[in-house]
Amino acid sequence: MTATFAAPHISEVVHPDGSVLVRSSDRLVEPSGTVYDAFCAGAQRHPDRLLVAEREGDGWRSLTWGDAFVRAESLARGLARAGHAGKPIMVLSHNSIAHLIVTLAAYAAGSPVVPASVAYSMQSADHAKLAALVSTAQPAVIFAESAAYRAALDAVAAGRVVLTAEPTSFPGAVTIDELSVDGGPLPSRPAMDDVAKIMFTSGSTGNPKGVLNTHRMMAVNQQQMRQVWPFLADEPPVLLDWLPWSHTFGGNHNMNMVLTNGGTLWIDDGRPAPALIGRTVANLHDVSPTVYFNVPAGYAALVPVLERDPQAAKEFFAHLRLAFYAAAALPQGLWDALVGLADAQGGRAQMTTSWGMTETAPACTTTHFPTSTATSIGVPLPGVDIKLAPVGEKMELRVRGPNITPGFYGRPDLLDQVLDDEGFLCTGDACRLVDDADPQRGLRFDGRIAEDFKLSTGTFVSVGTLRPKLLSACAGLVNDAVICGHDTDAVTALIWLHPDHAARQHDGVPDDGLRVDLEKALVELARGAGSSQRVERLLILTEPAVLDSGELTDKGYINQARVRALRSELVAELGAADPGPRVICCPTV
Repeated sequence: MTATFAAPHISEVVHPDGSVLVRSSDRLVEPSGTVYDAFCAGAQRHPDRLLVAEREGDGWRSLTWGDAFVRAESLARGLARAGHAGKPIMVLSHNSIAHLIVTLAAYAAGSPVVPASVAYSMQSADHAKLAALVSTAQPAVIFAESAAYRAALDAVAAGRVVLTAEPTSFPGAVTIDELSVDGGPLPSRPAMDDVAKIMFTSGSTGNPKGVLNTHRMMAVNQQQMRQVWPFLADEPPVLLDWLPWSHTFGGNHNMNMVLTNGGTLWIDDGRPAPALIGRTVANLHDVSPTVYFNVPAGYAALVPVLERDPQAAKEFFAHLRLAFYAAAALPQGLWDALVGLADAQGGRAQMTTSWGMTETAPACTTTHFPTSTATSIGVPLPGVDIKLAPVGEKMELRVRGPNITPGFYGRPDLLDQVLDDEGFLCTGDACRLVDDADPQRGLRFDGRIAEDFKLSTGTFVSVGTLRPKLLSACAGLVNDAVICGHDTDAVTALIWLHPDHAARQHDGVPDDGLRVDLEKALVELARGAGSSQRVERLLILTEPAVLDSGELTDKGYINQARVRALRSELVAELGAADPGPRVICCPTV
């Protein structure tokens, strides 16, 4: 059996200006072709293997590799005959078989795919963000899965071709089957440096930007991961995954892993939310993944269920190689709980994480070595150079390599704004070596520079490191937190309770038991901590973060600065000289 991981071989160079260059000494092997080339080859080698499945009633609707190839190439012929080859195709759909067929057909037709967040269509009141995406990308075709997207289409589809998976009431819409053509010439296969996708950033640190993702970027990134996770080449990955394909984590990292390595993706119709986590657990009774991807909020929702349902836990860990998280820091308490569950089931799963962004296709680092803590984001992948550059009191993580974007759609001016004088992409994320004496132990995330702030004492508060510590100290009581205290004398926090504990408050006022439990958590966090690493007050939020206002991204990341700005009256209540009944204070302060 192929080893799970390859040992890191990392070199480090310290420059006179205080910057640190970290890179892998392993040579990057050039990929043999695009991700679409890998898909076509896989369809010829194993046409009857399951490629993708989605829920249909109590069962699953599925598609084999061979059938997916035939359907994708037929649609590509239809796109070419209709004059759309090479023009952007926007996708409004949720993750689905039809969404995948449209994506593969766009690759075959040389058309950039523009996946838009479903939230912009289904959860937005004014569709303003969706309209901005359409204005930037100017798609020739808009694909919408079904009539459920009618309101979004009404807002943005005027004058454009609308493609659907099933007949809808939208005027002039054409179905995939109606547009597809059997037989005849195909457009030429995409070249490595052609644009495969226009991936819009989540907007967690600014307005969404249309990031050019080339076929080379995507193919190189998968090759980089195969070199550090060698089992992927010999053991086709099986995924049960909900992460949206409009985001680089689900759409590039995960889906491309399946297409490159001959795997199978079961589309999880659950979500890390109280009303939907039960669907994920139900799906685990049907699917035992070999690699599992989620965000920390997803694990926070899943772990308590697995602890209560040993059969689901057994099925989850039965064949699991990797339990992978990204998009935010994982509280150490969740890491320990997952390791404990795996040990109890006799599993071999390795906890791991990565760091990346939309502009990097996405992975730049991976923890492809054994570790027992959630602090490391891993080491650079082969071919990736990482520079840690001094920015104020932090070290900014900057990246360079063949998986970095060549620019932004419609905004050629933006690239120069994000590259430094050595051609490194400036990310706005802070990072440090886990061990200055041993770069093989990897890097640790040190927060988003734009989110951090100083107390009135001049002490710097690293939100990215304090937030997961607070969540771990709260031991499942709290789902997420916004760290506050800018220009005050103490760190405070706005918190959202875990749904299991929501009934223990009324209008934000905790009952006596909950107040005591949260006070104990604050005492535990404060033990031995300085003023910047303890939280002195909490206030319970009763309204969820809002997508339209920019408080929340579609992958569930909370925009800390945006929440603080829009809920400034609650931040002021936290710091009041005479705190009211909604404020929980640390008894030792």
